[in-house]
Amino acid sequence: MALFVQKYGGTSVGSTERIKNVARRIAKFCAQGHELVVVVSAMSGETNRLIALAKEIQSNPDPRELDVMVSTGEQVTIALLAMALMELNIRAKSYTGAQVRILTNNAHTKARILKIDEDRIRADLKAGYVVVVAGFQGIDEANNITTLGRGGSDTTGVALAAALKADECQIYTDVNGIYTTDPRIVPEARRLKTITFEEMLEMASLGSKVLQIRSVEFAGKYRVKLRVLSSFEEEGDGTLITFEDDDNMEQAVISGIAFNRDEAKITILGVPDHPGIAYQILGPVADANIDVDMIIQNVSHDGTTDFSFTVNRGEFINTMNILRDKILPHIGARDVIGGDKIAKVSVVGVGMRSHAGIASKMFRVLAEEGINIQMITTSEIKISVVVDEKYMELAVRVLHKAFDLDQTL
Repeated sequence: MALFVQKYGGTSVGSTERIKNVARRIAKFCAQGHELVVVVSAMSGETNRLIALAKEIQSNPDPRELDVMVSTGEQVTIALLAMALMELNIRAKSYTGAQVRILTNNAHTKARILKIDEDRIRADLKAGYVVVVAGFQGIDEANNITTLGRGGSDTTGVALAAALKADECQIYTDVNGIYTTDPRIVPEARRLKTITFEEMLEMASLGSKVLQIRSVEFAGKYRVKLRVLSSFEEEGDGTLITFEDDDNMEQAVISGIAFNRDEAKITILGVPDHPGIAYQILGPVADANIDVDMIIQNVSHDGTTDFSFTVNRGEFINTMNILRDKILPHIGARDVIGGDKIAKVSVVGVGMRSHAGIASKMFRVLAEEGINIQMITTSEIKISVVVDEKYMELAVRVLHKAFDLDQTL
């Protein structure tokens, strides 16, 4: 007998029929004698509908009241799932994040979990109940309802698994695991049996949307075994996200190709080259809560240099305005230019640590296809390049083939 925390996303509970399917899946685990805590999202589209309603009243909704409103989506789902389980003669109880007391800080719409009171859940499990918990939400010290940001139900599931010391946290979604890249771009993409937390963290940060990045960070920090499975397939082992020293790890140099279209590149020309200039540029950008990704500073020539960086595409215009209005006049740079028709493509793999030549192979493959590299950044287990957006899919396909990711290990 094991203790599992299972999380079901919005598409998995998108209708009453799908909720009944989830209940039938849970019933099979119960029949095997396992203890279950189930975390669910709102029904697909519901959170967007609630946000749209709020914006009809207030163009920039008050964060506290918005949290009160959007948290109701999950409250509907937990009650429906508990009812569906009862119809199958399974004892079940549903709880909101506040009732479980998932304690968070007070950062409305993007709160972080501080502590979970698991006593009530443990008592219910001991009494033979399946415990159904609303994902994506919690409560702060002042008893205000808070939400964890989009995708926050993943984090709820992992946090509960950590607090309960569950045997495994199973994330059920509309895909049956983590793939070497997006199968919609590369049909030959292969499902990975295992992937390390480091690799998954890189994949999530680089644009892979299967898991919320904070949930992967949480799982890695508390060593929670994490498995991604499909809620639409009866069988399958999915992908286990685990630790590098596991004996059964796939011995691939590269585990996957990640990509992100939501990028924009900005270059400040003729920047005076003296200490502190990077802070003078990026400080006001950070103050506006704009995340900067890749950064490149050219070699100084005649006392000036060019300074390039990337931001999320949605922040491009705002960043350009900040640079033109606040920074250029202050630092005395010549001009600022930029564009949002770029994409980032990355190769990820822990095997890079012990294999030379990955970067040169990547650059050669792209060069052979006539794909120009605009920026490069590296870490121990990833190499990322910025290319023209129109070449992104080609770059993903040729790199996937070049690193033999279509080959079964």
